[in-house]
Amino acid sequence: MGDAGRIGILGAGWVGLVTGACFAELGHDVIVRDVVPERIDALRAGRMPFHEQDLPEVLERNRERLRFTLDAGELADADILFICVQTPPTYAGDADLSFVWSALDDLPRVDRHQILVMKSTVPVGTGEKVRAALDARGLGSIGYVSNPEFLAEGHAVRDFLAPDRIVIGAFHAQDGEAVEALYGGIDAPIVRTDVASAEMIKLAANAFLMTRISFINEIANVCEAVGADVTEVARGVGLDHRLGPHFLRAGIGYGGSCFPKDSLALKQLASNSGYHFQLLAAVIEVNELQKRRVIQKLQKHVGRLRGKKVALLGLAFKAGTDDMREAPSIVLTSRLLAEGAEVRAWDPVADPGELMKGAVLCDSVLDAVRDADAAVIVTEWDELRSLASPEVREAMARPLIIDGRNLLDPAETRAAGFAYEGIGRRSSPFETLPEIAESETRVPS
Repeated sequence: MGDAGRIGILGAGWVGLVTGACFAELGHDVIVRDVVPERIDALRAGRMPFHEQDLPEVLERNRERLRFTLDAGELADADILFICVQTPPTYAGDADLSFVWSALDDLPRVDRHQILVMKSTVPVGTGEKVRAALDARGLGSIGYVSNPEFLAEGHAVRDFLAPDRIVIGAFHAQDGEAVEALYGGIDAPIVRTDVASAEMIKLAANAFLMTRISFINEIANVCEAVGADVTEVARGVGLDHRLGPHFLRAGIGYGGSCFPKDSLALKQLASNSGYHFQLLAAVIEVNELQKRRVIQKLQKHVGRLRGKKVALLGLAFKAGTDDMREAPSIVLTSRLLAEGAEVRAWDPVADPGELMKGAVLCDSVLDAVRDADAAVIVTEWDELRSLASPEVREAMARPLIIDGRNLLDPAETRAAGFAYEGIGRRSSPFETLPEIAESETRVPS
């Protein structure tokens, strides 16, 4: 496997580090540049700035091939530069490209052909803008390629090294070929296309996955109304080869750094082009409402939430990561606090910091549920599969589990002495009745 030259990575965030580490794993020399000194110091010392499975091992194994720097000048050595900076949404809902522009401003001038590769998720049309900006700065010798990432947090290394496809959109075929050569050693279909189509593939794939999630959540809400079980429905639907089982798990909605941002960016992109993307607007709305349904479920069981203790179990937006961006737990916490409830929270790796001000963070599940009126499963951590235990039942003031991820078996949980409420699953009509002393219910003789 020949080395196709040195690779430069702009941005040592999640995408940048995974990309740099995996290219080193493929045998390339990689320079990773970031503007945050603490991050570069940590990486040089072998400390991980965030939680991602398999990444520490890959970084450790390839230390000889990886260099971390604050100095953009060191990128002069690179033949191909990957832009992996963040593109957060602006107030208008468009993607904020200021990090991309400042990364470009920092690039050293070199008198040979370099290729800029956009890994960050950006609106369709960004490639054209960057191309025009490079030409205006007299940097016509720099090539531009769109090569979006399809990495899922929690198994990003696996997704990089064994992807479903590699998408490469280029203005000039030889630039696309040079980027394709970097992936030598990975067996996956290569989609060679134009820059705008490559940008659109990423946004469209995410929009479709979000549509599946919101669709099954709508079905779940109808299941509750008619007495069906969404887990059974999803199983039956998912066996259709045209549909497949993926992203048909009902729950309390999606979060994370990609889906919410990318759905807004695509909706905005359509609006800016004069098109109202009705389906996507509905997908976003369903997701927002879904997070809030938990509050109604709690109220159904315990009445007014003022003064009630609620344990939120799992805070990261999904299991396998410590990422709190757009996590449903943040919305739930603020809603519960607004209703006057006391929030106790637990997660094995995530530290919400200021995002969940007002909540009490606990070191263990048992700590979080002690004296609680309800426990809500927010993230599908494996540790929570055994939640319906005698210890938890004893510790709780009221043994009620709201299973926001349909992680537990309803019959087993009820048999263990808990009131149980899932998403899109039948709930027992008796569970919500207030307890009345037996003497009051006796029919007079």
